[in-house]
Amino acid sequence: MEQVEQDPDFISLSRQFKATAMELISVLEQKQKTGGRTKVLLETVPVHKLADIFVASFEMSFEEQLSMLDSVDLRVRLSKAMELVDRHLQSIRVAEKITQKVEGQLSKSQKEFLLRQQMRAIKEELGDDDDEDDLVALERKMQSAEMPANIWKHAQRELRSLKKMQPQQPGYNSLRVYLELLADLPWKKATEENELDLKAAKERLDSDHYGLVKVKQRIIEYLAVRKLKPDARGPVLCFVGPPGVGKTSLASSIAAALGRKFVRISLGGVKDEADIRGHRRTYIGSMPGRLIDGLKRVSVCNPVMLLDEIDKTGSDVRGDPASALLEVLDPEQNKKFSDHYLNVPFDLSKVVFVATANRMQPIPPPLLDRMEVIELPGYTPEEKLKIAMHHLIPRVLEQHGLSAEFLQIPEAMVKLVVQRYTREAGVRNLERNLAALARAAAVRVVERDQTVPLNKDVHQVSSPLLENRLSDGAEVDMEVIPIGADHEIPNPLRIASPLVVDEAMLEKVLGPPRFDDREAAERVISPGISVGLVWTAVGGEVQFVEATAMSGKGELHLTGQLGDVIKESAQIALTWVRARATDLKLASACESNLLEGRDIHIHFPAGAVPKDGPSAGVTLVTALVSLFGQKRVRADTAMTGEMTLRGLVLPVGGIKDKILAAHRYGIKRVILPERNLKDLVEVPSGVLASLEILLAKRMEDVLEQAFEGGCPWRLHSKL
Repeated sequence: MEQVEQDPDFISLSRQFKATAMELISVLEQKQKTGGRTKVLLETVPVHKLADIFVASFEMSFEEQLSMLDSVDLRVRLSKAMELVDRHLQSIRVAEKITQKVEGQLSKSQKEFLLRQQMRAIKEELGDDDDEDDLVALERKMQSAEMPANIWKHAQRELRSLKKMQPQQPGYNSLRVYLELLADLPWKKATEENELDLKAAKERLDSDHYGLVKVKQRIIEYLAVRKLKPDARGPVLCFVGPPGVGKTSLASSIAAALGRKFVRISLGGVKDEADIRGHRRTYIGSMPGRLIDGLKRVSVCNPVMLLDEIDKTGSDVRGDPASALLEVLDPEQNKKFSDHYLNVPFDLSKVVFVATANRMQPIPPPLLDRMEVIELPGYTPEEKLKIAMHHLIPRVLEQHGLSAEFLQIPEAMVKLVVQRYTREAGVRNLERNLAALARAAAVRVVERDQTVPLNKDVHQVSSPLLENRLSDGAEVDMEVIPIGADHEIPNPLRIASPLVVDEAMLEKVLGPPRFDDREAAERVISPGISVGLVWTAVGGEVQFVEATAMSGKGELHLTGQLGDVIKESAQIALTWVRARATDLKLASACESNLLEGRDIHIHFPAGAVPKDGPSAGVTLVTALVSLFGQKRVRADTAMTGEMTLRGLVLPVGGIKDKILAAHRYGIKRVILPERNLKDLVEVPSGVLASLEILLAKRMEDVLEQAFEGGCPWRLHSKL
């Protein structure tokens, strides 16, 4: 280093470099009002380091950067650095001369064009033309996107604006991202559907899902229409049902049957309208809505789009997503869907929309009117058994690395799991229990790991434990697998015999039974208790109603976290019983006041669960009549129905769910409003065969059927 610094040629080159660098700093200081710190560097930093600092601040090509790094000799390195500094300085001077010469002779647009040409020439000289190449590639990509004519004009206008901007300008990146979105969207690109084969589609649906006849028939009908009219509009289906009944997987099966791509959009908890329509591009961090983003991801304009949990959208000051979905799901409007970020119409009419919900009540009526609602109420125990044997068990074994060689779950044991450990409408808890059995089996398999090191020719399944048994002369099943070029070594874990689940293993792994068919009989052991049927978001449920009397001032107490509607039903029930006390022979003619000197307390067990609705009216009356008459209600009978103040029994909803719940609980008799007879068509015939359905038009009919041997108090109703 000392010898080089004393070299006259190096000293002369250093002076020239400093002079050129100082001149460049002076020019930049006039243009940008900076350069003070750089002048200090010229005076303090050694020349060989100063060259690296200056060169690093320039925009160079990749080859020039490699050339600088490859120059180890200080003279060569400094010479190359001075060439770059001088070239940069000359480019700035040329630009200033051109600008000064024509500044007073050109219009504003001409000046901008000249400045762009000047900057392009400087970039080419410096070897930095990557941005230009990227814009050319973007333009080609936009041309191949097959945009409609009006949108292509809009895209060209935005592209011209982008070319006028410098990469350092604030709006450059956002405009470029916007144009890339326009180029990526599938304006006309669609999935080529295979020839629609109704038989193959039906077989595919049957293999993926058990039961659900109504839903499958609707899908087959749509496929038939598509075959007759290929440009038919896609339906907007809404699957409503409790969790775990297969709503989401059914939408995926629809996409497979149609041969289309599938995209899922979760709407649970969405409260911002911009999630549907997108943000306007004036905002920082703006982005398109979920619909446009989903279409960009699948790259086709005709996918099957699942709007999951559509009943769980909210609304606040940022807008109402449910209202934004009105345009999306309306076939007359979604031809020109307007996304705020996209700012141009997009055709959504080719998309097959499928929505899922647990309840219909939270969905706004205008939005519900645009969808074809198909209810999936839940599965019967028999259907759960079939689903477990054909779908759940194979999937659980595969997920846990097992097979039938390791674990076998007999059908009788699956039936016990369904009866004693699950009472849900779907099959998720059933799958969790089967997974628990698979995990227990996996632990036993690993603990009984029967592997030995491989020899050259044979993969022999054994273990120290087996070797001891062999030495004792015991017979052991062993597997010998030849190893060659065409053979793969399978999972080395093998057991002599598969693990078969029995009742003892069920209780050991899953614990004691959680449910008992004798629950209703054990709880309805005294007067004042009746069994009702209610509907919840997770399916039908059996609801017990308890009533008791005590000394007091004639007040009615209600507990169980009840809503206003069910409280009013209790008041109506008590009023009807008091008005009919004499006819029911609950009180004598001279002592017709049932509440004189006593209070009535009505309780709905499971107090932590909110309850509301009118369908408990007949159940409340039955409990009160049982209490005042000291007569027990039949334990094998459940009921549902709304009642009026005059004793008429009105129809209620959720009949199929309620009957399935009664079937799961082992109820044998169900009392329904007479006007709900039409709803029994949707109930599986196997369930109806196991139940006695009793229809009631008036409250007196309910009481006649609710007690053993009929109502003990002969009614003489007065209308």
